[in-house]
Amino acid sequence: MGSQDETSALRATDGRGGHSAALARVAVLLLLGGVLTPLVVSGLRSVLWVLVGVGGLALTAVGVWWVLAQTGPLRIVGTVLSVAAPVTVLALYAATGLLGPALLSLGLLVLAVVAARWALAPAPTASKEAAATPRRPWVLMNRRSGGGTVDRFHLVDKARGAGCRVHVLDPGENATTLARQAVVDGADLLGVAGGDGTQALVADVAAHQDVPFAVVPAGTRNHFALDLGLDPDDPVAALEVLTGGVELRVDLGYAADRVFVNNASFGMYASVVDDPAYRDAKARTAWRNLPGLLTGENAPVLRMTAGGRHMAGLRALLVSNNPYGRAVDVSHPGRRQRLDTGLLGVACVRVGSTSEAARLASRPHSGGLVRFSADEVCVETDSATMPAGIDGEHVVLPCPVVCRSAPGALRVRVPRHRPGRARSCGPTADWPRVARLALGRPRPERAAH
Repeated sequence: MGSQDETSALRATDGRGGHSAALARVAVLLLLGGVLTPLVVSGLRSVLWVLVGVGGLALTAVGVWWVLAQTGPLRIVGTVLSVAAPVTVLALYAATGLLGPALLSLGLLVLAVVAARWALAPAPTASKEAAATPRRPWVLMNRRSGGGTVDRFHLVDKARGAGCRVHVLDPGENATTLARQAVVDGADLLGVAGGDGTQALVADVAAHQDVPFAVVPAGTRNHFALDLGLDPDDPVAALEVLTGGVELRVDLGYAADRVFVNNASFGMYASVVDDPAYRDAKARTAWRNLPGLLTGENAPVLRMTAGGRHMAGLRALLVSNNPYGRAVDVSHPGRRQRLDTGLLGVACVRVGSTSEAARLASRPHSGGLVRFSADEVCVETDSATMPAGIDGEHVVLPCPVVCRSAPGALRVRVPRHRPGRARSCGPTADWPRVARLALGRPRPERAAH
């Protein structure tokens, strides 16, 4: 799967011709500029100042770890350290005349990454033909989601005005049962205006019945809608699918028998979601629970097997329906470039001490944070059951939990014009590919599988 994806991406990049090659050359030049600037300004002394910066980053990580994992005076010390360490490094740079070159170097490196991602971006695809207008569309609307988005935008009246049957979800009603009954009653499109958890349940019914599915971004976070390119500030625009739109095939994820459109989380986050106070006070609840979850006697410890890897001692594990972009992505954190790779994204953390936190900051590839893709993930603990956060909803699953991808399982109807696609996260800066593109070297063709 990975080889096919890379070949497709390379062919798409090649199709953009000289424009992509020029961007790749600019990216390489910017990268060289970012690396050479400190050497030109201060010679071999720059190596020492790089070490000072790495040391400051490690101390900052130690401070952040104490803030998250400790209570009382040590948490206060951690707060001071996490602020004082980077400030001290910047002050030292300024005192030696290196602050300007350091900021210039950092700016060049950021621009290099941006240019590299633009160079590797695939060519725009041709517009798809409009899908047939559904004859009996049905949409489930949750008035409580998103702080009252359904009522604020008058979505019930506007959907009914477009000839859609609307069911307003009442407390205690089961979304899966309602969606199945809608199909029995002749619905040829199932939609949801609500949170990601409700969307996943109805999407599962749509996938099993081979009925098109529609998303109206009316939840709090709207992660699935965002990755489909929908505009959460204009949920009315999503109602275009009631009279047209285009159809996509996207994947679904499953944790045991529970469907998810975004992710399934295990370990720390799942335990935080289990707290009844989390729904109304997310940040405060996480702040209160984190010390016990990171270093307490009942701190969750997981084992995971996926893609030929076996990892133990995990504190947190996130399995996503298609891989997320880089965690440190200023423009679009936590976004997925594609929803049709047929792969699960895997991100796991096994930082359990101060030294491991410092090592992770100074050596990102030390193994404290691991990210990769797989088509199946097996999660285990020493208990018979395991708490999990499925699209933000707390569930308890029997161990072991097998997570899998269902490639192309869901037919999704979306508007023809989706402004969010232009803002979706691009490919990561794969420097070997950028270098090959900059040098104009031909790629060997690979046989299709």
